[in-house]
Amino acid sequence: MPIILFDNIFRQQLYPFTHTRAVSTIRSGIFTPKERWEHITGDKVHILTNKVLQHLYGIPEITSNTLWIDAALILNTALINQIKALQTGQCIYDTTGFIAGVGETNHIEDYTSKTKLENQKRLHYASDLIAINDAQIRFDFELATAGKTSATIPGTCTVTNNEQIFIEENTNLSHCHLNASTGPIYIASGAEIQEGSCIRGPFVLLKDACVKMNTVVYGATTIGPKCIIGGEVKNSILFGYSNKAHHGYLGDSVIGEWCNLGAGTSNSNVKNTAGSIGVWDEVTNTKRYVGNKMGVCMGDYVKTAINTSITTGATIGVGANVFCAGLTPNVVPHFSWGTNNTTYQIDKLIEDTAGWKSFKNEPFADIEKQMIRAIFESLTSNLS
Repeated sequence: MPIILFDNIFRQQLYPFTHTRAVSTIRSGIFTPKERWEHITGDKVHILTNKVLQHLYGIPEITSNTLWIDAALILNTALINQIKALQTGQCIYDTTGFIAGVGETNHIEDYTSKTKLENQKRLHYASDLIAINDAQIRFDFELATAGKTSATIPGTCTVTNNEQIFIEENTNLSHCHLNASTGPIYIASGAEIQEGSCIRGPFVLLKDACVKMNTVVYGATTIGPKCIIGGEVKNSILFGYSNKAHHGYLGDSVIGEWCNLGAGTSNSNVKNTAGSIGVWDEVTNTKRYVGNKMGVCMGDYVKTAINTSITTGATIGVGANVFCAGLTPNVVPHFSWGTNNTTYQIDKLIEDTAGWKSFKNEPFADIEKQMIRAIFESLTSNLS
């Protein structure tokens, strides 16, 4: 049965991340939705997103027994079982819309058997990623470790609550402390935690990622593939291939792929008044209030200068090169050069991104370069 994860009609609310990726490739917990469903089903999962991005993922083949699933769903065991039990011609939905079904489309009206469920949880905004990451790590930890045995924790490390620590083979851990009393810790193959680092769960360190010496990490934190972190990190997600390699604070934040935070970069996650934090909503061009703790949502391909101070609840757009005196603005537009309405030239951005790709020994495909150019043309023309 072919499986397709589709972006629902609210994908724009997940800006800046869905400018450059399908919803099914947004990471929280251990997995992206695509990886999570592949783990659950054991089958290859295909992606359906908007036209600008679709060529990154190929065109999925659609048959009469295709299983369609909303990529933004926040899963639980009961919902997974309901989706897996669907037969051809059957679908489930709620007041938000189509949840899942087996057929040729993801339109409720095309199904002969329709079952309405109570409203299901979904990702609606980028800030939701921070709100759910604790629970998502715990859920994914059970999925990822079921029936498996952890590799041995090196004797130089000290641990608390060993039963909630899972380490894949071929990791490099040296003279660090792993405290899983507050949540599980998952460390993937090729990952490294250097000496003097203290990790408090829930925590995820994915393939070939590195925690540098004397780093302090509080849960719930997810560090994606080939990321490097240092300094102090709390309740944050780095999707993958990004660096916060030096001292500075990162808290209650989501960092896209191929970002580099210069030495000393720190963000604020609480207002001096301890008041409610407004986060910019790109779709409505208004503030949306998210509670009294929120850091930065940083799109892909962003760089910050050394000692950059990022203001509370900031949004930094795709491809920005951030440098300024004092605190950053609450919103740094896409492809900014500095913060004074100057544009990062697209050829320079492509060149710089190629350098970072080479730094991490990752290919820079022409199709990705074309995508970046198309997004640059779209976003800068809208903002001009």
